[in-house]
Amino acid sequence: MNIKNLQLGEINANCYIAITAPEQCIAVDIGGTPRLLIEYLKMNRLKLTKILLTHGHFDHMNGVEEVRKATGAEVFIHENDADMLSSSSQSLHAMMSIMPFNSVGEYKTVHDGDIISDGNCEFKVLHTPGHSGGSVCYICDDERIIFSGDTLFCCSVGRTDFSGSNPDDMIKSLERLYNLDGDYKVLTGHMESTTLDYERQNNPYMRRFRKS
Repeated sequence: MNIKNLQLGEINANCYIAITAPEQCIAVDIGGTPRLLIEYLKMNRLKLTKILLTHGHFDHMNGVEEVRKATGAEVFIHENDADMLSSSSQSLHAMMSIMPFNSVGEYKTVHDGDIISDGNCEFKVLHTPGHSGGSVCYICDDERIIFSGDTLFCCSVGRTDFSGSNPDDMIKSLERLYNLDGDYKVLTGHMESTTLDYERQNNPYMRRFRKS
C-alpha cells in the first residue's frame, strides 16, 4: 500500500493518504488546512472515497468537512466520539485552537471489530479508548500496518488528562496492541512512525506487559 503523510492543522497532526486501488484512496484524520489535501488529490488524480477518524479531537477532524464536501468521501468515527464532530468544547477546540471550528455534517459510526473495505484493502477497527472514549486504531493485516492515532506514539502514548480520557482504559488498550500477533508498522497521529516490536521493547508504557 502506497501511503503519503501530510502534517495538517495547527498542531501538525499526521494525515495519511493510503492508495487502495488505481486512482483511489482513503485518508486517516484531517486536522486542518484542508485545501492542502484537496490540492494534493487533484495533482495526483486521486479520488478520495473514505475518511477514517481515529478519534474526535479537533486536531484530527477540523479539516474534514471541507474535504468531505469537495470529494463526497464518507466519514467514519467511533460512536463514542461522534458528538465531538459537532462540539467545539468536546473536541477540545474551544480550549486549544484559535481557528474557526468546522463541524462535520455527515458521518457513519463504527464499532470494535468492524471491517471497512475500500478498493483492494480492508481496515479493521480496534477500539482503543484512553486518550478519548472513542479512540480507535485501524489495522490493515495484509499490509501489517496500524494507524494508531493518539493511542500509541514512538516511546510514548496519548495524553489521558483531558475530559473524556481515562488512564485505566489506556492501559487496557495498550495491552490489546501489545498482544497482537507479530510485528506491524505503526503510523501515529503525531511525530514519527514506529513499529509494534520496537514499542514492545522500548515504550515505557508497554514494558509492564512483558511475560518475562
